[in-house]
Amino acid sequence: MADINLWGGVECTVNRVGDQYFDQLAQSGHDHRVADLDLFADLGLQKIRYPVLWEHVAPEAPDQFDFTWAQERLERLRELNINPIVGLLHHGSGPHYTNLLDPDFPEKFASYAKAVATQFPWVTNYTPINEPLTTARFSALYGLWYPHHRSDASFVTALLNQIKGTRLAMAAIRQINPAAQLVQTDDLGYSHSTSTLEYQADFENHRRWLTWDLLSGKVDEQHPLWEYLVTAGASIDELLELVANPCPPDIIGVNYYVTSERYLDERITDYPLHTHGNNQQHRYADVEAVRVSAATPLGVKTILEQACDRYQLPVAITEAHLGCTREEQIRWLAEVWDSALCLRNEGKNVIAVTAWSLLGSFDWNSLLTQQRGFYEPGIFDIRSGEPAPTAAAQLLKSFTFSEERHAVLQVDGWWKRACRSLFPQQEEEPENFHQCLLPDMKTPQPLIITGATGTLGRAFARLCSLRGIPYVLLNRQELDITQPESIESALEKYQPWGVVNCAGYVRVDDAEKESDACLLANAQGPTNLAHACRMKGIQLATFSSDLVFDGQKEGAYLEHDPPNPLNVYGQSKALAEEQVLAAMPTALVIRTSAFFGPWDQHNFVFYALRAFAHGEEFTAAQDTFITPTYVPDLVNTTLDLLIDQEHGLWHVANTGAYSWADLAETAARIAGLPFEPYLKRVAQAEFGLPARRPVNTALGTAKRAILPTVEDALQRFLYAGEISFRPDIHHAQAQEEATFLAAQA
Repeated sequence: MADINLWGGVECTVNRVGDQYFDQLAQSGHDHRVADLDLFADLGLQKIRYPVLWEHVAPEAPDQFDFTWAQERLERLRELNINPIVGLLHHGSGPHYTNLLDPDFPEKFASYAKAVATQFPWVTNYTPINEPLTTARFSALYGLWYPHHRSDASFVTALLNQIKGTRLAMAAIRQINPAAQLVQTDDLGYSHSTSTLEYQADFENHRRWLTWDLLSGKVDEQHPLWEYLVTAGASIDELLELVANPCPPDIIGVNYYVTSERYLDERITDYPLHTHGNNQQHRYADVEAVRVSAATPLGVKTILEQACDRYQLPVAITEAHLGCTREEQIRWLAEVWDSALCLRNEGKNVIAVTAWSLLGSFDWNSLLTQQRGFYEPGIFDIRSGEPAPTAAAQLLKSFTFSEERHAVLQVDGWWKRACRSLFPQQEEEPENFHQCLLPDMKTPQPLIITGATGTLGRAFARLCSLRGIPYVLLNRQELDITQPESIESALEKYQPWGVVNCAGYVRVDDAEKESDACLLANAQGPTNLAHACRMKGIQLATFSSDLVFDGQKEGAYLEHDPPNPLNVYGQSKALAEEQVLAAMPTALVIRTSAFFGPWDQHNFVFYALRAFAHGEEFTAAQDTFITPTYVPDLVNTTLDLLIDQEHGLWHVANTGAYSWADLAETAARIAGLPFEPYLKRVAQAEFGLPARRPVNTALGTAKRAILPTVEDALQRFLYAGEISFRPDIHHAQAQEEATFLAAQA
């Protein structure tokens, strides 16, 4: 079997919007963590795309350089035997003294490139400018990034300035290091369309090659876009100069994403408003091809093959990333790797796959036009402040060290399942990966979920279906966690890769007089599971509660704070934590608090909003503080952590501390419901409950399981379209409003 090299890359974009620069290295914290490089080395990388960016090194003047940061890191990469592919400009317009439309941009950029080569004469691989075509589109055709122009003339100027800058930069670099190689990257997709818009799709399918075609001297009078370029302002002389003196890439770097392929459709009423555009001839929707049932995306293997055949040069995937749930992230990485390896074995000159966004990325959901801190984990998750390896890191090691892959990879990614299609809109049942999947040679290993009748168990089943994670949801008759023989039978029957325990005793006040039953279900049951799962090498996640604490701490409790429960229920959970982790140190124990969610009306938030909507009094404690938890956030995070093979105690709750009364008020404000006449704030003691409640069980985390704020969760809860609290409108109307508002958000 032929080998494929494993490369890596750090999302390092410095793009400009107005007068503000957005810096991914600062957001990820990599700008001050040189130790990250040692983590990258552990993955088995041969090369890494690494930034020595113009905006960082010479921000104030073209002749004032500070290589301190780059010097330390490039030397460390050298010590680690990782070959850097140095990037000089990444979706940027350069420092403040230039921009992509500056006539002197190519010469200024080449001067900077020469300074870099002089400082690092041993560096051989360069990507002077990342994705020139994409950057020109976003900066000079769509107006999203600086200099915010929107015309064909500006687009062509920005593109040619980058191409000429790359050519001059490589010439300057090769004066210092004649062996320097050009690894030229760009996004490579494909446009599909209706028959009406075939002409536009044809244009875009020629345009997608422009970066490499221009550098390779292929854009002459016979090129399909010659007339377009000349009409848009390119001079014949400058185009012919590129033909006469080409600077062909040594390696074609293909950046391909699930959404790189597009579908163009003039039937705009079938698509959301934000997808609408026009080309002065037709108004049409431009959407992800993978989301259109009529489209058949080519896929990464075909796209790579096209690049190999067109240029007859070595080709590498230089960005492979998917912002999604963990199993989909690793499914995408695996598909890209396997496609490249397949082509290599067929004789195509595919040489490498790059795990992009090693540290994740920020705010690409707004195309880097707003700095909101929206984070997508990558190979590592940096939300705790330090990089933590995800399941993607383990997958990369399986590529280089031939380790076994995770069971969730036995299922295709969402882009190959029926759920991929959003247009035209149609009501479809979610894919059902549950009890019908009995273990045999053709059936993927399932996840066992206990607690089939409870809120949490049903939520796990629902989200596993949406995420394409095969599961079996078992009730007490099918798996009684208090009976070791029942556990053994279920594990033997279903052969799961993991177990999520949602079974247990949940009646806090009844537990005061039913302590034996509570302890049996909440402590002994999970301990039985831990023993059985450890013996069979099966992953386990089980749940604890904020009620393990006594409430005496000021501020939020963290994972390392000692438990001191005040009631029997809390005692049962604290005992379970201790016994489960003693029996199985690799178990995942999740402390959480105060559920609310869109699929179950039996929760505090729903009761409060229903009362306010009907003008009824609602009583809530003002002196007891908790951290509410949105069930979909809890379930999705737990599944990600389980797939990542995390273990130990984790706090998983939304961000913020509220009294019960404050939670009711906040929910009402977000819902737009009157609450002041109806909300009665009282002391907890007035309820006269049998079980003592701590005054403060707010949860925080010292780990990376940082969930969105409670307010954010409440907005999603209210606009989920599942439940209407308003008595004055029909449920269908409520759902229509919710869908519209969610789309606007």
